[in-house]
Amino acid sequence: MSKLTGWWKNRSSAGKVELYTRWSFHFFAALEILSFGLVPLAAAKGEFLTLVPVSLFLMVSVHAVLCGVLTSKALHWVVGRRERPVRLAVVTAAVTAVAALGILVLQTAGKLPDSSVAPTLVAAMSWFTIGSVVLCLRSVRKMRYVAPAAAAGTGLAVLALGIPAGEALGYGIGVLLGGLFFSFTWGFSGWLLNTVHELDRSREVQARLAVAEERLRFGRDLHDVMGRNLAVIALKSELAVQLARRERPEAVEQMIEVQRIAQESQREVRDVVRGYREADLAVELEGARGVLRAAGMDCRVEFEAGRELASDVQSALGWVVREATTNVLRHGDAHRCLIRLTAPQTGPVTLVVENDGAPDTPAGPPGSGLAGLRERLAALDGTLQAGLVGGGRFRLLAEIPDRELERLEVRA
Repeated sequence: MSKLTGWWKNRSSAGKVELYTRWSFHFFAALEILSFGLVPLAAAKGEFLTLVPVSLFLMVSVHAVLCGVLTSKALHWVVGRRERPVRLAVVTAAVTAVAALGILVLQTAGKLPDSSVAPTLVAAMSWFTIGSVVLCLRSVRKMRYVAPAAAAGTGLAVLALGIPAGEALGYGIGVLLGGLFFSFTWGFSGWLLNTVHELDRSREVQARLAVAEERLRFGRDLHDVMGRNLAVIALKSELAVQLARRERPEAVEQMIEVQRIAQESQREVRDVVRGYREADLAVELEGARGVLRAAGMDCRVEFEAGRELASDVQSALGWVVREATTNVLRHGDAHRCLIRLTAPQTGPVTLVVENDGAPDTPAGPPGSGLAGLRERLAALDGTLQAGLVGGGRFRLLAEIPDRELERLEVRA
């Protein structure tokens, strides 16, 4: 069942909205053919069952396909994948105008099987063209002029062919009302799709800004620690040089002070780096779930907690989650990922990260990420195992023994 539904679940929110929008417009193309293209065939009787109804059906079918192609390319333009299909929009509008004019000519010549065929086909083809053209526009001000312009053009063409003014007014009103509805529907769909993609891109930018902000914070902290101490070291070193040139015994005292400040700076830098490297396990688990789901994967996080984890254990496991998430995104073509953290009341704490879509052979030499994780876990007497487990699945298993844990107090 997961294979049947994965094509939908594995998509991001923007991808789901885009897929739904595209298939809705594909349905509209089929609707034009089945609802309006069959009208001349249904109205044909006796001697009217000739080439004209069949030609009209084929004309409506070609028009529906043309509008569908224009709509598809316009959606690509809406989400920023390609340029605006201006030429195709002009061609579609011109084809619609020629087809509508030809239908009106057939009506005046009495070649249509029924008097309702011409109004139905002219209005329907105008509506779908209006919707497709509106989707190629960004400004609402320009969108609102498309339907009135099409209605006015249709009414004038009807009058030019000698059709009574009352009937020409009916043509114009029909095209106008339906065109306004189609303009709103197509325009709103394009706006919604563009908004969803903008939100998706905003989330990506927000994530990158968060990383950049954290780097700036670390840079500021490091500058605050080292800037003052290095300035003092430079001044005292210069003073020691001057005293040494004068053979003053105070030069030794100044160099001892420089040594003390340098050692103190090393300690402060280690404290800053240690605080920067601490990872919050709960934040990392939730972040991994969000990142993998945003990448179109079905990510499931399971947390079985029977005890409280020490801060150093949480930090080490948090880094395991972070590195494993990075590997899932970079390597293979994963669709599902399982992250399971187990902390029983007795026994070791285990963290399992397993994903499908792993390549049969590694893409290159192993990086330093797993080696760094093994060093972090080794400090807690922990172990790390990583490798293929069959079926295109990759598993990473981290384990920390029981003696590194803080147990929950049992309350009466």
